[in-house]
Amino acid sequence: MSTQFPKDFLWGGAVAANQLEGAYQEDGKGWSIQDVTPRGGWGPVTDVPTEDNMKLIGIDFYHHYKEDIKLFAEMGFKVFRTSIAWSRIFPKGDELEPNEKGLQFYDDLFDELHKYGIEPLVTLSHYETPLHLSREYDGWVNRKLVDFYERYATTVFNRYKDKVKYWLTFNEINSILEAPFMSGGISTPKDQLSEQDLYQAIHHELVASARAVKIGHQINPDFKIGCMVLSMPTYPLTPNPDDVIAAMEFDHRNMAFADIHARGQYPGYMKRFFKENGISIHFEPGDAEDLKHTVDFISFSYYMSTCETADETKKVKGEGNILGGVSNPHLEASEWGWQIDPQGLRYVLNTFYDRFQKPLFIVENGLGAVDELITNEKGEKTVEDDYRINYLNDHLVQVGEAIEDGVEVLGYTSWGCIDLVSASTAQLKKRYGYIYVDRHDDGSGTLERYRKKSFHWYKEVIATNGESLKR
Repeated sequence: MSTQFPKDFLWGGAVAANQLEGAYQEDGKGWSIQDVTPRGGWGPVTDVPTEDNMKLIGIDFYHHYKEDIKLFAEMGFKVFRTSIAWSRIFPKGDELEPNEKGLQFYDDLFDELHKYGIEPLVTLSHYETPLHLSREYDGWVNRKLVDFYERYATTVFNRYKDKVKYWLTFNEINSILEAPFMSGGISTPKDQLSEQDLYQAIHHELVASARAVKIGHQINPDFKIGCMVLSMPTYPLTPNPDDVIAAMEFDHRNMAFADIHARGQYPGYMKRFFKENGISIHFEPGDAEDLKHTVDFISFSYYMSTCETADETKKVKGEGNILGGVSNPHLEASEWGWQIDPQGLRYVLNTFYDRFQKPLFIVENGLGAVDELITNEKGEKTVEDDYRINYLNDHLVQVGEAIEDGVEVLGYTSWGCIDLVSASTAQLKKRYGYIYVDRHDDGSGTLERYRKKSFHWYKEVIATNGESLKR
């Protein structure tokens, strides 16, 4: 049976400013937390940017965006997800007036997308908190960040109200549980951060996100504003009821973020968690009312599923599992230890839709792998990345299955549609793209762009609206 993807399905790709733009201090941009993490989100933090940080140049999208967007258009993209670098707009984050050159760059970028009929999908905060806000205020632990973020969001909503329709407030907001510096700009080391401070920081982000929804809808009622969560479906390791409850409780930690965004209040299971762990969330007057400004849709990343068990002797954490959990003995893993589970995507789409009855958007999914640039029989430089084609094909087949199940899916933007610097490891050799960029972890390379085999495959998938997928 062939699946009918909706006629207006938004096919495209996704990136983040800090992972590909480069130009880390051009045109008035301030430093972000990414400029001092040369080894990725879990690595050591440097005092100042250092030359070994691949993100300082990225793939120089800042100067190459026109040729890159032309390639996206050649593939047939309907949508392109990117982020605005907060420190391009407010270099320190706490200024009163924005940086005009930063605003102009995104004007030009969005104009270029519209030239080809590509809809921008814009993340306001994608792991790139201005460094000053981290060091001066300890990031989102500090309530003042709500106001700084509100000023930033209001500025870009007003500036691009006629150019951007789809917005996301925070990237993978629940990742703050495991990566408080990368996700929340929190400079206090994780092992010294109390759960009280962590969940208060989360509350500040949730209030800021809800305020952005409220302000965005006031500025342009046609805006579609979503949340973005890292989805990691959690299976019980065995049918033992203890394992089932352990999986449910692990799942609750992540689902709380989508629950609050979609329903406008803290769920009962989180109130129990706070009570049992001595956590008391401080609500400022108006917070409860602000949280009721719920999102228009729920977007998420999907790379892997995980298992959970109550048996301490079996708690072997899966390599690369961002949010923890236990390896699934029935699944294979990528080179970076991420377990590959296409059916988990159908499962998570159904779970979210059953729970929230809001449209869903898959805004990250992909395979990071070491690619080899070769010259084919036509004399063209390319990458024979059948492993990526197979991965994406199998996941998209499951998206089709979820659509058949009745799930409303707005679109699919595969992660790293052009090679970029990995967030978790800060490597370029962990490539995701349909487009190979000649840059390497030692800093060498010409920055030339080459179409991989998957480029032509995805072009056909889009042209046939999913009919070409192998089921």
